[in-house]
Amino acid sequence: MVQITVVGIGYVGLSNAVMLAQHNDVIAYDIDPKKVEMLNNRISPLADADIEHYLANRPLRLTATNSTAQAFASADFIIVATPTNYDPQTNSFDTSSVKRVLDEVRNINPMATIVIKSTIPVGYTESIRQQRGDERIFFCPEFLREGKALHDNLYPSRIVVGAHTPEAHQFARLLQEAAIKPDIPVLFTGAGEAEAIKLFANTYLAMRVAYFNELDSYAITHGIATRDIIEGISLDPRIGKHYNNPSFGYGGYCLPKDTRQLLANFSETPQNLIGAIVDANATRMDFLAADILARQPGVVGVYRLAMKQGSDNFRESAIQGIMKRICDRGIPLIVYEPDCPDSDFFGSEVVADLADFKSRADIIISNRRSSELDDVPGKVYSRDIYGTD
Repeated sequence: MVQITVVGIGYVGLSNAVMLAQHNDVIAYDIDPKKVEMLNNRISPLADADIEHYLANRPLRLTATNSTAQAFASADFIIVATPTNYDPQTNSFDTSSVKRVLDEVRNINPMATIVIKSTIPVGYTESIRQQRGDERIFFCPEFLREGKALHDNLYPSRIVVGAHTPEAHQFARLLQEAAIKPDIPVLFTGAGEAEAIKLFANTYLAMRVAYFNELDSYAITHGIATRDIIEGISLDPRIGKHYNNPSFGYGGYCLPKDTRQLLANFSETPQNLIGAIVDANATRMDFLAADILARQPGVVGVYRLAMKQGSDNFRESAIQGIMKRICDRGIPLIVYEPDCPDSDFFGSEVVADLADFKSRADIIISNRRSSELDDVPGKVYSRDIYGTD
């Protein structure tokens, strides 16, 4: 029987823990006692409908703990899913959380196979293998959406494992057995290739977001219909109808930091496109903020802070970039965000009553349209065309 520990009860860690606990003994480790308590009570600490359903209705072999001894001592596989935020001071990911876990694991269990799922720079896995003289570490990138994390693990587009060892093949089989989708493509690569796949995939998605956003900016400037242009070009099967909905910019936990990290990895390689993708996001926010300010609002309302529908993540949501630019011009903002427990969000008043919010705002900016705003269509500013993320 395989024993698995997952470190970090975020979207990546929790979705993997729940999925693998269908057929294996899984311990979810986190330093946050509240998350541990919620998970042991079969309550999801994250907004994900599938995770909530599985916790409530499936017979999972899953235990949560904040004890490193309990978590690491008997594990065969330890999945590291701790956050690695981009640090603009060092121009790279802050991998200190990964290093800390590696140290803790090896102090307790020198033989466990460590699977890194935290996003890391290209070359990181090989460097720590060499530094530690430890070959039982490999990278396995995750391709999931916040709010749909378990679904994307149950129906993965592919499984990529950055090693060719027997343990790497065993881990891939564990993921295949736990998934619902049959015939999942599995790719075994070197460590650097697996790391690059993750960063290049997310940067390509950011590029599509930036492309359709710049198309929309052009349409606004020239007074032509964004939707008609998108419909026309998306009928080309080489382009397709996916990931083509304009927005305030790409945001969230993954795309902003992954694009910047990939750009940093190009320090010794000539490039134009990767840097342009990073710059395009700021340009889009500049353009939309100016378009909003041109309407001369007295008060701007911000409808929801989360990066997308079905997520409770406020981190680097594109709407916050618009907010900052409007605040810098001295225009008052009020925020409607039921998931924000505070009365203030970075200096802007959080209004709990939706009707009061709608009556006080002259313009309501909403990254994605909502039926809650259908009664004030003249106030809503959104670039959402298709009602999708």
